[in-house]
Amino acid sequence: MPSLKVHRSLTDADLLAQYKRTGDLSVLGELFDRYMSLVLGVCMKYLKDREESRDAVMQIFEKLVTTLKQHEVEHFKSWLYTTARNHCLMQLRSRKGKNFEEISPALMENDSFSHLEEEPEMEANLTKLEKCIETLVVEQKQCVQLFYLQQKCYKEIVQLTGFDDNKVKSYIQNGKRNLKICMEQHG
Repeated sequence: MPSLKVHRSLTDADLLAQYKRTGDLSVLGELFDRYMSLVLGVCMKYLKDREESRDAVMQIFEKLVTTLKQHEVEHFKSWLYTTARNHCLMQLRSRKGKNFEEISPALMENDSFSHLEEEPEMEANLTKLEKCIETLVVEQKQCVQLFYLQQKCYKEIVQLTGFDDNKVKSYIQNGKRNLKICMEQHG
């Protein structure tokens, strides 16, 4: 078994391949450690709570244990960023139905409340995005959801939908453009 010193000299792609091959959690841990501060930063940006963000970081790592075995990931750092962001957005969506929110003592002591103003805007944007996704033609909607929300690669989308590779790319590209237009029209 390679030492951690050897792991540190490997590229992200090498570590990812080694983890997929062996299932060794220390390899995955080394890969995740490289970007843990990035993941924590993303979580803090969206969740606005240190403890909740730390919990989210651990949940994301636990999710990676199985998710990375099922997906082809070419650029780990950007894939991880998107995974972390989506995890946080899903947490924010699940909060939406709650009638109250606990206010931490640390927040009460902090005299900077400017970040609280961003959450309603984010919620409004999520709601707009959901409505805009519903306006897409069926094929675009299916491909966009698989690619962006479920983190599927082109090859997986081809297998799941039966569309050829060029159609999948076209549906995603056109769907993304149509979402942008829809969001701007309702913005």
